[in-house]
Amino acid sequence: MATINDIAKLAKVSKATVSKVINQHPGVKEETKKKVLRIMKQNNYWPNSVARSLSTHKSYTIGIFDPGRLNNFFFREVFEGIERVCGDKGYDILYFTDKKWDGSWVDFGYTEISKNRSVDGVIMMGFGRVETSKFDALLASDMPTVFIDLDLVGKNASYVTSDNFNGAKTAVRYLCQLGHEKIAMITGPNGFKVARERFSGFQSVLDEFEISYNPDWVFYCQYQLEAGYEAMKKILKMREKPTAIFAEDILAIGAIRAIRDHGFSVPEDFSIIGFDDIELSEHYDLTTIRQDKYMLGVSAAELVLKIINKKNSAPVILKTGLVKRATCRRITG
Repeated sequence: MATINDIAKLAKVSKATVSKVINQHPGVKEETKKKVLRIMKQNNYWPNSVARSLSTHKSYTIGIFDPGRLNNFFFREVFEGIERVCGDKGYDILYFTDKKWDGSWVDFGYTEISKNRSVDGVIMMGFGRVETSKFDALLASDMPTVFIDLDLVGKNASYVTSDNFNGAKTAVRYLCQLGHEKIAMITGPNGFKVARERFSGFQSVLDEFEISYNPDWVFYCQYQLEAGYEAMKKILKMREKPTAIFAEDILAIGAIRAIRDHGFSVPEDFSIIGFDDIELSEHYDLTTIRQDKYMLGVSAAELVLKIINKKNSAPVILKTGLVKRATCRRITG
C-alpha cells in the first residue's frame, strides 16, 4: 500500500507539498497539484482520515440537523447543493438523528452533539416555528453554524434565506395586475419565519392597490398537500369567494385538486399562484415564485466553510423570480 512518502517520491516533490495538495492549502502550482493528484489516483492512495484530522485539527465533516425529511420536495434540492459543495471541498456530511438511550429519549444540546461527533461545522435546516432560545448555546459557542430560513447570527453563526417578502409581493402584485381584487392566502403555520414574511408581502401589496384585507381568506396550516386541499374546501363553501389564491406550491397543488374534485376549473373559476417552484409544480403547470433551492444549499455550505476558515460570514439572501405558467388568468369587472 502506497504511503505519502511514496507519492512524494513518484511526484518528485516534498512530503509537505503532497500534504498541502491533500489539505487544499494554497501555494501549490496548478500543474504540480494535478500531477500529485494523478499519481495518488494511479497508486490508489487515500489519506488516512485520522492522521489528517490530527495534523489539521479538522474532521472534514459537516453536520446537518433537520427535524423534517431530507427527501421532501423542497429540501431534497437544498441537500443536493450542500452535497455538491462539500464533496468538491473534500468534506463528508453527517446527518444527525435523534439519540435514544436505554429506551428513553435524551434531549442533548446541538452544541454537545456536534462536538461529540467532532464535526467542523453544522447546517440547521427545516426549523420553522421554534423557540429560538433553544439555539442560544449553539450561537454562543465556537461551533461554525449556518441556519437556513432562520435569521439568527452569533459570533460563529450566520444564515441563508430567500427574499420571501419581495417574492410574495411579486406574486400578489401579478394577481392584482390581472384584475384580481379578491385574493386569499394559504400559508404555513402561524409563526413560521417564511410564512410570516410572505404574509407581510401579501398585505403590503393589498395596501398598495387599496384592496381591503379579509381575514377569513387567510389560512395557516402545515406544509402538506392535504392541508391545502382542506383549506380550499372551506373557501368553496363560502358565500363570498375569492377569485385568486396565493399559496406555497405544495398547498397550491392541494387547492387545485380540491377545485377540480368539486367541479370547478383552474384558472377559469380560480386563479392560483404558488411559491417555491418545486418539481411537482411544473406537472400542474403552476404559475409560481421560484426560489433557488439548490443555491440555498450551495450558499449554506459555502458560508459554513467560510466561517470554519475565519472568513466573511455575512448572511446570504437569494433573489426570487416569477415563473408564468397556466394557472392564472386576467379578469374584468
